[in-house]
Amino acid sequence: MIDEHGYRPNVGIILCNRVNQVFWARRCGQDGWQFPQGGVRPQEPVEQAMYRELREEVGLSPAHIEVLGRTRDWLHYDIPDHFRRRNPNSAFRGQKQIWYLLRLVGQDRDVCLDACERPEFDEWRWIEYWSALEHIISFKREVYERALTELEPLLSSLKTRD
Repeated sequence: MIDEHGYRPNVGIILCNRVNQVFWARRCGQDGWQFPQGGVRPQEPVEQAMYRELREEVGLSPAHIEVLGRTRDWLHYDIPDHFRRRNPNSAFRGQKQIWYLLRLVGQDRDVCLDACERPEFDEWRWIEYWSALEHIISFKREVYERALTELEPLLSSLKTRD
């Protein structure tokens, strides 16, 4: 499903722990690390897509997390030509994303990277909130920065009480 501007609807997930570190995962068989993300199906509400992707990619259910917030609008990025699948009839140019900030209220052991038939990730770790920008592939960096910036105030106002 691609919109009239060539963007595929997608959800991004920033999952944080009790000390505001964020979940960082390595794509299966690759050197690239990223936040969980995935496409929105036709007629699927964006929030439902977030819960589905969270289950498929990270193995977590709504009981394991607290939704802290989401971006107000779609954030867009273009995928460079050399990363796109070759299809001369496609108007695809990139992704548009709604980003969610979630807090893990379950345990680290609740994370399950092989909860679906074709796992997206093969390893994960907690990293400092802003360090994702140092490690994400360059064409996604601006969207990551915009999402992290918009959602960061929710962390300081909603820190868990230990």
